[in-house]
Amino acid sequence: MNAVTKKRKGMSSRGLAILFFLPFFILFCLFVLAPVVQSIFYSFTNYDLLNRMDFVGFNNYKQLFLNDEIFLLALKNTMIFACIAGPVSYIMSFVMAWVLNDLKGRTVFALAFYAPSITSGTAMGVIWLYFFSSDSYGLINNALMKLGLISSPILWSQDVKLILPVCIFIQIWMGMGTGFLVFMAGLQNVNPELYEAGAIDGIKGRFAELFYITLPQMKPQLLFGAINTIAGSFGVFDIISSFAGFPTSNYAAHTLVAHVYDYAFVRYEMGYAAAVSVVLFLITFLFGKLVMFMLSSKDE
Repeated sequence: MNAVTKKRKGMSSRGLAILFFLPFFILFCLFVLAPVVQSIFYSFTNYDLLNRMDFVGFNNYKQLFLNDEIFLLALKNTMIFACIAGPVSYIMSFVMAWVLNDLKGRTVFALAFYAPSITSGTAMGVIWLYFFSSDSYGLINNALMKLGLISSPILWSQDVKLILPVCIFIQIWMGMGTGFLVFMAGLQNVNPELYEAGAIDGIKGRFAELFYITLPQMKPQLLFGAINTIAGSFGVFDIISSFAGFPTSNYAAHTLVAHVYDYAFVRYEMGYAAAVSVVLFLITFLFGKLVMFMLSSKDE
């Protein structure tokens, strides 16, 4: 009788867990899984929302990699952007959280770092455009001209050599907020007794504690911050379009998301835009799996 009661309790607990999980699962299928599957299907078609959908097989992908030079440039820019802005903002947000963790006013710093991340990229692009304005009234150009370092304004948002670096700088500044907050929470949750035990075992100094105690205890937060950084770095578009326009000069900062936007909402070639989005999805997924392999615990 006792075994039967336990079995019934286990089944009721499992049913309750499924009931709580069901709303999330339904929303996930409707708004995440279904669009992904639909995009993959559309990527094999020629579809413009008006005419009949035609199945073209892998023609869209052949066009992407063999004939579309702008796509290859966008792929290059996206990889450069993600491989610089992502790691730099990730490392800087952790370093700042680690340095400011023991300060009494860390709440104020957390708010200051987190505020840009909850502000729209369009708004941030407009604000930074005031700093990097290409005329003599821009704050940076005005300061450099008063100091006598330049004689004419620098075309920050028009020079093909400067657009991408400036946008990377803005993204690094914006991308630090969420990671900083996550890492600050992770640092607060590390058990202080571990540091005492480590001191007994000969672990002394902040850097030794960081590598032998803090980082191993913060793997969940490190993984979460890395996934968010990857998604933000590969999905950048609104900052660049607000700062340098769309498309940018000579496609200097053209990204894969901008390429999707161009073909989906300007040219209405939904099949081709879906193919670009699938490529972006696969790249982001592979980088995410790589990070999960690096940061996940071996016993998980």
